[in-house]
Amino acid sequence: MTGGHGKLKVFLGAVAGVGKTYKMLSEAHRRLSRGEDIVIGLIETHGRPATAELTSGFEQMPLKKIDYRGAEFYELDTAAVIARRPEWVLIDELAHTNIPGTVHAKRWQSVEEIRAAGVNVITTLNIQHVESLNDVVYEITGVRVRETVPDRVVDTADEIELVDCTPEALINRLQRGDIYREEKVPQALANFFRRGNIVALRELALQRAAEEVDDQLQVYMQAHDMAAGRLAREHVLVCIAPGPLAQKLVRRGYRISKRMHGTFDVVFVRPPGACLTKREQESLQAACELAGNLGGRVAEIEGDSVANEIIRYAGEAGATAIVMGQSARSRFQEIAKGSIINRIMRATREIDIIVVGDTEGRAGS
Repeated sequence: MTGGHGKLKVFLGAVAGVGKTYKMLSEAHRRLSRGEDIVIGLIETHGRPATAELTSGFEQMPLKKIDYRGAEFYELDTAAVIARRPEWVLIDELAHTNIPGTVHAKRWQSVEEIRAAGVNVITTLNIQHVESLNDVVYEITGVRVRETVPDRVVDTADEIELVDCTPEALINRLQRGDIYREEKVPQALANFFRRGNIVALRELALQRAAEEVDDQLQVYMQAHDMAAGRLAREHVLVCIAPGPLAQKLVRRGYRISKRMHGTFDVVFVRPPGACLTKREQESLQAACELAGNLGGRVAEIEGDSVANEIIRYAGEAGATAIVMGQSARSRFQEIAKGSIINRIMRATREIDIIVVGDTEGRAGS
């Protein structure tokens, strides 16, 4: 077992069936042959014989049995892994949601506890489960992915290895029954596994792998005092209001700041004496929690003028870009009181303004 915080390696894929678990087990066999202490914490074979065959030869940690609604389920036993203290543990499907009654609600939380105990983890993840890409995946597929992993968890990975597969090869695997049972194939081909979806998700996975290389280069250049490492960092200001668009704005701001190797703040301007409804308060809290999970700072400001407070905050924070949602004001309100976006643009000509649309057709912030 290693000392300190455990390492994390992620096998990343575009969609199910590209071979992430198979690749992870193949590497584990090589590590085992070199004498490394490596065990299986939990592997999801999904009834695939080739994958199940690769699990032989490893010590497999006992799973935790949980009774839920009259049925038995088995989840990763975090405590057992930590008590065993191997050098490496294989834990499949990082985005998995645990059955109620498990210590942690999400598998990634178990992984964090195991790493904190000094155990190295190898895991798998599909690109659609990365939290900051949730809106992008929805726009591509029309499916709102509910199981997500905070970007900060993926960002702490010591290594991300892309497991790639062409759309044609993946569809062939699906049609042969190598991914899902035969009765599920037509529905999969007509929905999530449409060729256009696979192409777009594959592009997202390739981009995330490329970002990993960029991050490593940035760290190297900073460590060696090279020019790019000394450049001023970009700072993105995300302006939100209670509503369905708030979380989308946070994700967009995070992705922009990450591409620029910068930082981001999330700001909400509350008019004096304003009271939020329970639904609005929950919406605002969810957006703020998301910002924290993605590594952003959150500020709530009180002021009569939303535009003036954003202009002031942007200047004090040294913002280089402002992310806002489409105005919820009617055309009459904009004529009478002026457009918030236009006022901010006039006062911050040196700052880039990004206006995000509400593609789900709901009221924006």
